[in-house]
Parts: sequence; C-alpha cells; structure tokens
Amino acid sequence: QVQLVESGGGLVQPGGSLRLTCAASRLTFSNYVMGWFRHAPGKEREFVTGISCRDGTTYYADSVKGRFTISRDNAKNTVYLQMNNLKAEDTAVYYCAADFRTPCDRPLSRMDAVEYWGQGTQVTVSS
Repeated sequence: QVQLVESGGGLVQPGGSLRLTCAASRLTFSNYVMGWFRHAPGKEREFVTGISCRDGTTYYADSVKGRFTISRDNAKNTVYLQMNNLKAEDTAVYYCAADFRTPCDRPLSRMDAVEYWGQGTQVTVSS
C-alpha cells in the first residue's frame, strides 16, 4: 500500500519559514505527479502547489505564489514544500498528495485528481 508521510510542521511566527517534507514509499515515485494541499479550520481543503514527475514544472495557488516553493528529489522519493514569509492565514493542516493518472509533464493541480494522501502535518503561524 502506498504511503506518504509528512513531517516538518510546527509553530512559527509571522514572517518565519518552515520546510515540509513528504516521504513516499511503495510506489514508483518518479511516475507520480505530486502536490500539497491544506485544510484550515472552518474552511474546505484547498490546493497549494503541485509539481510534475521529472522536469520540475510547478503550479501554485495565487495565495502562496512567491512565498512557497515545491521541489522533489526522485532519488530519495521525497517532495518538499519550502514556506517563507508565513502569514496567519497559512495556518492549516498540510497534506501531501500523489497522482498517477495526471500526465507526467503536468503538475498536480486538482483535488479530484489525487490518488493518495498523506496523514497531514499541522502548521500554525502565530505570534
């Protein structure tokens, strides 16, 4: 069974940075587009960012563009989310996601395309 395990969440002050990591196992990682979603209290789960299989094509929600960076290391079966200049509204549980059906040259961009989810990691931005 495919496993996606997130880590790196925590409490950070506004303006601070965090780096989330998602370790994938039991899949041919380089054949999956990957992404991050988040779920804030009282809101629906939303797309944050996605990345293609191998060529590094990325896509970002407008709310995080210029502040967040997604990357992946196919040799380590890992995807990262570097979050800078964090704001209170970034507070949420962040989920790693994987999809095999999206063409490999496109980034993951839609929640309904997600095939596998991680368990989530809490990010809290507060002073």
